[in-house]
Amino acid sequence: MRAIILGGTGAIGGAAAARFAADGWDVDVTGRDQASMPDELAAAGVRFHSVHRSDVNAIERLVGTGAEVLVDLLAYRGADVDALLPALSSVACPVLISGRAVYVDPAGRHLNGDVPPRFAGPISEQTPTLPAAGDGVDPFTREGYAPSKVAAELVALNSGLPFTVIRPSKVHGRWARNPRTRFFIERMLRGDGSIALAHRGATVDHLTAATNTAALITAVAVAPEARVLNSADPDAPTAEQIVRVIATRLGWTGSLDLQAESSDPGPGAHPWFTPHPIVLDTGASERLGYQPVGTGVELLHDEIDWVVGQLVRGRQA
Repeated sequence: MRAIILGGTGAIGGAAAARFAADGWDVDVTGRDQASMPDELAAAGVRFHSVHRSDVNAIERLVGTGAEVLVDLLAYRGADVDALLPALSSVACPVLISGRAVYVDPAGRHLNGDVPPRFAGPISEQTPTLPAAGDGVDPFTREGYAPSKVAAELVALNSGLPFTVIRPSKVHGRWARNPRTRFFIERMLRGDGSIALAHRGATVDHLTAATNTAALITAVAVAPEARVLNSADPDAPTAEQIVRVIATRLGWTGSLDLQAESSDPGPGAHPWFTPHPIVLDTGASERLGYQPVGTGVELLHDEIDWVVGQLVRGRQA
């Protein structure tokens, strides 16, 4: 069994590569720089290939005679997916990683808009999405990201191939490019006595452990089908609960300054601030037989420990 992961050295890609390798698969991952390849993945037998996502010919050569699964974490436009379709014809289960930012509430509001969305409850895969962007839209802007992801999804789902589109929420885990816990870890390690949290720390913005998404990827890999699946942790902790997990893990004995509820987070701003809860419905994934590795609260330790290790190594360098 062979798995190929485009962008396989970050949180989700690395977690998927590690899981496939542990299950005995042959695993190839791509990235721009060999230095970004985690030592743990190399030790597990995962092969690194310095290939840019835009180099379709190189990806076609990598796919070669085929693979059971190819996970694409680097497609941001419809054109990105379209260019790779010929190579994917020999892949049994292509998987496209998208994101929850594509969803719109009944009033047409979305996560990257000026007015925050308000969903009536958990967001299912049937929830409407933004209109798809054209190929000329820059996906690396606040306005262009989600519509461009919608365009990539539509090309995949309309291709006739058994694409699984996965929409994670706020990803956490080892090898995260911009770990959201880092701000709090740094403050706790330097001994800050108090940390402010907006909105009494009561806001909920659903977490997605990279290892849980990896478990979902391995579940769909053996049952290819065209579909869309949300990926999020089985629990939905508040911002306060998340920060207290960090504090407990680090042995921090300071206090949290839970500020009054307000639409302006002010000095208590944090990565999980949202005026209205954002929670993904993961029932469709569970009905496939997917089983999460653990809760978000439990799996936050992976990112916390990894960030601490990175900070320690940075100080020693």
